[in-house]
Amino acid sequence: MTTLRLRPEDPADEGPVARVLAAAFARPDVATPPEVALVDELRHSDAWIPELAMIAEYGGEVVGYALLTRVRVCTERGSYPALALGPVAVAPHRQRIGHGTAVVQAALDGATELGERLVVVLGDPAFYRRFGFGPADRLGLTSPWCGLGEPWQARVLPPATSDEAPPAPGEVIFPPPWSKV
Repeated sequence: MTTLRLRPEDPADEGPVARVLAAAFARPDVATPPEVALVDELRHSDAWIPELAMIAEYGGEVVGYALLTRVRVCTERGSYPALALGPVAVAPHRQRIGHGTAVVQAALDGATELGERLVVVLGDPAFYRRFGFGPADRLGLTSPWCGLGEPWQARVLPPATSDEAPPAPGEVIFPPPWSKV
């Protein structure tokens, strides 16, 4: 019986990940979707956290991908680190059978294990709600995408200790590769 294997990306996965991204985000008006270049540029930036680039592998084939990278939240009192989720992709022939859910949950579990506190995402509220995401404006988080309304979401991850304060409101600053998407 073939099972889904979830693991961090390794260098040999770059080509298969690009193929999954290209297939999942394919559009007739674009030869290569911008998400492919985004991931490549994030890999070579300070935002990259290798253990939070998660692969879903089925039968030896990379079929899913979820990426968490570093962002900063600027507040009145300074800034603090947070994570951005995306892109998330599943090969078209493996969609709607749980691979996307599994790879996103694996990435979020990895972030929790690393002691991360906040994740933001721009995406379908119906999909991301199942992971505990809600409107980012409820946390006072702004970004270049906050004007899009409901798709701008955030999730507070469980604290390492019970006395940790919730993340402060502020502006989420994305690394430069995100400006091209």
